[in-house]
Amino acid sequence: MSAGAIIVWELLGTAALILLGNGVVANHVLRKTNGNNGGMLFINFGWAFAVFTGASIAAPSGAHLNPAVTLGLAIADKTPWADVPFYFIGQFAGAIIGAMLCWATYKLQFDDHPEPENTLGIFSTGPQIPNTVWNLVTEVIGTFVLVAWILLSPTYAAGDSGTPNFGNSALGYAGVSFVVLVIGTSLGGPTGYAINPARDLGPRIAYAFLMPIRNKANANWGYSWIPVVGPLVGGALAALLYLVVHNLT
Repeated sequence: MSAGAIIVWELLGTAALILLGNGVVANHVLRKTNGNNGGMLFINFGWAFAVFTGASIAAPSGAHLNPAVTLGLAIADKTPWADVPFYFIGQFAGAIIGAMLCWATYKLQFDDHPEPENTLGIFSTGPQIPNTVWNLVTEVIGTFVLVAWILLSPTYAAGDSGTPNFGNSALGYAGVSFVVLVIGTSLGGPTGYAINPARDLGPRIAYAFLMPIRNKANANWGYSWIPVVGPLVGGALAALLYLVVHNLT
């Protein structure tokens, strides 16, 4: 696939992911919406099916949508290293666009919201208890689970009797959505489970520099590196595990 095609498909898929993922949080947080105070499960289900939607759109490029996934696949020798920058460009650009579309959808609610200084969390993650080391560990673990599942989950194979064994491949992108759902419900409490550098940094940039939200707070740049570095480390560790297991078998 050409570099331009990778960028376009990853941009479109990631934009859809962020529009719908940020959108469900906005629907929960902002007043005068039909989903106000929908709760954590409301958010988790929204994000999970945002992944399904974005991945389905980006299927032609392999639907990475996440630099940690791209890095893990490259280390596991499943994505050419020469293509990695083009995946990253599409993912970060798509995340910024998706965040801006979310803001545009809820523009009137943002204007009406009584606490505009507390709107960063609609777009980017933050810790419930700030602690650099343990916040980083949380993001590493969550992303490790995601990328390890992608790499280790069984796919189609011909059975011994000739009967096809589809493994998890029969679920398609719904399978990844289920994993994201359980990561959110099980591991999302401490930091909001970014598990995706583009998902966090792209909207954070859009929030800080592009969104005309009156009296908004700063973008918490001091924390911003954790949901970037943590997922990349988690994705790399998952890929190393895959290589070890693959060599054993």
